[in-house]
Amino acid sequence: MEPLTNICSIANRRYEEVPIEKVKVINSRNRDKEQFEMNVESIEGVGLMKPIRVNDKFLDTTGFYELICGEGRLLAHKQLAKTHVPAEVVTCTRKEALLQSLIENIARTKPGSMDFARELKRLHDEGWEYKRIAQIACKSEHYIRDYIRLVEQGEERLIQGVENGIFPIKFAIQVSSTEDSQIQNVLMDAFDAGLVTTNNFGQARRIISARAKQSKKSPASRDYTVVQLRQDIAETTRVKTSYVREAKTKENRFMTLLSGVNMLFKDGGLVELLKQQQLDKRPELSGDFQFDPSANSEVSS
Repeated sequence: MEPLTNICSIANRRYEEVPIEKVKVINSRNRDKEQFEMNVESIEGVGLMKPIRVNDKFLDTTGFYELICGEGRLLAHKQLAKTHVPAEVVTCTRKEALLQSLIENIARTKPGSMDFARELKRLHDEGWEYKRIAQIACKSEHYIRDYIRLVEQGEERLIQGVENGIFPIKFAIQVSSTEDSQIQNVLMDAFDAGLVTTNNFGQARRIISARAKQSKKSPASRDYTVVQLRQDIAETTRVKTSYVREAKTKENRFMTLLSGVNMLFKDGGLVELLKQQQLDKRPELSGDFQFDPSANSEVSS
């Protein structure tokens, strides 16, 4: 992967006090108000610890520096009625500036958050392949695809739920993989009710999907609710428990029969009689089951 910009030592970087009125924001984004007020208070108390970064490539033609990184710090200086802001000045194309901005946002954003997911999507919208984004974010391609899908396909309620701490992002990604909005809403309602978690999500989605297929044939089953899902999960669990119990019973019966056959084949007289009738060949068993090999050796001895 080609580097976005040449690595430059601290000594060779340009830092200037740039007039705030000459800085143009070309890639604005929303920010948390509470965090912003804390940043303003910090800058007022101890000063700016990290300069903003601006691009001077178009300064001569437009009269403005274009902001690359540090919109929050720039706005804080405006709120504090300052006229200048410390800035690192670079010269690059608008595309390079945009990519630098997106990458810094990813680096500063907490992994596993909606802001992080949105920054990944913005890189993808700029034409980056999943593999390249994964290298930048230090994540797997599968991880990147899931997070971008959450932004693209997630219901607004789902996204807001993640941002407000109602849904864990893992659950949100699972829900967003379900394209039907009605099914997404039932899953979210079920999560609110404590019925569905990330552990039993697959089972719940299969049940709801099966119901959705039935709704195409039966209009009465279209308005699927959490109450019905609870009943369906209980019924599915009952059927599964019954199946396991029945399978265990049959296995126990088979093991009893197998043990009896092994005992019979230790009887030399019976084995000779079976040989005369050409019935001494025992059937082949599949799986982990097998006949006792000592039965034949005792008879032959």
